Amino acid sequence: MYQQITIIGHAGADAEMRYTPDGTPVTSFTVATNRKVKDQDRTTWHRVTCWRKLAEITGEHVKRGDRVLVTGTVEARAFADGRSGEPRASLEITADTVRFLGGNGDERSRPTGATPHADRQPAGLDQVDELAF
Repeated sequence: MYQQITIIGHAGADAEMRYTPDGTPVTSFTVATNRKVKDQDRTTWHRVTCWRKLAEITGEHVKRGDRVLVTGTVEARAFADGRSGEPRASLEITADTVRFLGGNGDERSRPTGATPHADRQPAGLDQVDELAF
C-alpha cells in the first residue's frame, strides 16, 4: 500500500540544513496549514524533512513566511510536552517534492525540487541523482 499527502501552507521558520554522519544532507522546516471550522481559523503544523538534493535546495531557499506546496508521506508521532508533560502529536512529512508558490497560488521563479521515492530514504540506501526543475 502507498500513502501520499499534499499540503499548501506557509513556512514557520527558515529551513535548517544539517548532515548525517556519512555526509548526507537533510533539511527540516515547519509548515502551517489553515482551515475554517465554524467561523474559527484552525492551524495545523507539519514538520517537513527533505533528503539529499531536495535538502540542499530547500535548505537554501525556504524562508519564514514562504508559501509552499509539499508532497510526500506522512507519519503521526505522539510525544509528551517538555514543559507540561501533556500528551501531544506531531505530523511529520518526508517530502518527495517542494514547490515555492506566490501569494495567489502561482509558482514563483524559485527552484523546485522533485526526488524519486528511493531518494527520500535515510542515508545508506541507493539514490538517483536526478532533480526536476
